[in-house]
Amino acid sequence: MGTPKKTTTRKTAAAPRKPRATKAAAEKEHKKAAEAVEETAPVHHAKHAETLPEVALPKSDGKYFYAVGRRKTSVANVRLFFGKSKSQVNSKELASYFGGFLNDAYKPLQLTGLENQVYVYANIKGGGVHSQAQALAHGIAQAIAIATPDYRKVLKKNGMLTRDDRKKERKKPGLKRARRGPQWAKR
Repeated sequence: MGTPKKTTTRKTAAAPRKPRATKAAAEKEHKKAAEAVEETAPVHHAKHAETLPEVALPKSDGKYFYAVGRRKTSVANVRLFFGKSKSQVNSKELASYFGGFLNDAYKPLQLTGLENQVYVYANIKGGGVHSQAQALAHGIAQAIAIATPDYRKVLKKNGMLTRDDRKKERKKPGLKRARRGPQWAKR
């Protein structure tokens, strides 16, 4: 047996750091980027670009359109009203309830262009915030399809009317999780 070889690590000079950008400069860059996106952004965020049909909207005289949306273990009971008011989820304002997942919940309204013409009251149970937002989106899409069937084609093409039925797979006996087996040791 020979003696083990010594390994040496070579230290390289670090690259010079860039000077820190000021907060004001960062805000200016952010505004420029946002303006560039607005100029190139389409009118609606449809996956399949299509002109929206002109639809006569129902009058808001206290009537609402009811639908149920589901995702994973979340269930959203949605009441869609035509008119102007604040949307609420579990007696909280929609924006404060979902925070970063607000766009997921609003997607069917953005696709149909009804963001400022309808409001929603919803009760959601089960799951996490993300699956609740997706369940709400499914419920809103179902309610819009009931209220104004002309928007059904746009919603269907963008996959908003189809329930996403993926769930966590159940644990199997003899395994640690659904498919993960116990660790095996030879000795």
